[in-house]
Amino acid sequence: MANLKDIRKRIGSVKSTQKITRAMKLVAGARLRKAQENIERLRPYAVKTHEVLSGVSARVGADEDVHPLLARREPKTVMLVVLTSDRGLAGAFNSSICRAAYKRWQELEADGSEVCFGIIGRKGRDYFARRNANIRHDFLGVFEALSVDKAGEIGRYIVEDYTSLHLDSCYLVYNEFKSAMTQQVVIEPFLPIKPLELADDQLGDFIYEPNQEALLDTLLPMYVEVEIYRALLESVASEHGARMTAMDSATNNASDMIDRLTLQYNRARQAAITKELMEIIGGAEALKA
Repeated sequence: MANLKDIRKRIGSVKSTQKITRAMKLVAGARLRKAQENIERLRPYAVKTHEVLSGVSARVGADEDVHPLLARREPKTVMLVVLTSDRGLAGAFNSSICRAAYKRWQELEADGSEVCFGIIGRKGRDYFARRNANIRHDFLGVFEALSVDKAGEIGRYIVEDYTSLHLDSCYLVYNEFKSAMTQQVVIEPFLPIKPLELADDQLGDFIYEPNQEALLDTLLPMYVEVEIYRALLESVASEHGARMTAMDSATNNASDMIDRLTLQYNRARQAAITKELMEIIGGAEALKA
């Protein structure tokens, strides 16, 4: 049986770890609430942007003659833009994304496509670098000061690759936020942009100034920026939700371990006391004899 000093040391170590996990849970919870508010504000804007874009595209004809971001080509080269985090301790948040992206990579190569990656987050970069993936772009530290401008910067790299024919297709791979307990991996077609299919009565009767083509030139880059920003916000909320859940589980497991170690300590202490009493009684009996 372990001695009392070792058990006390282990109990102290687990309690110290529990303080850290409890603090991380509280921090993740506070950040999650802020991230949820950001998502709830952006989602309606993203939906409406797509609807307006779809209406304009339907009127002018959604093809590459109108705008290169609408051009559809045979997917010889495909980019997977994978959104992970820079930090760990978030349960299965990063591993689930990386596994899904890796599986999609294998499927695309089996279909004859060449696959390259745009990686957001250190965890994803490290994962795919170990597997000798063709990482065309990597973006680290994005979540430290997340902004629309940062999303636009990422979008410009991807758009440049697409319009210069380095890519034929692009997918976003990220965790969509459902709740603090639930995040769903999404593999979403990103480029070429696919407008919504709207009925005639949904198109509305608008006059476009200066013209529809000029409006598309503004709307399409804006849509790219908004979609990347939305995916980043979804990923941030999912990360904080996963981390809060993981730290809550770790805190509870620490409590269980402390209880087991305390029971083990009490039993060891009781055994030591019993042994000392038996030795005293044995010595007294020996003196009587």
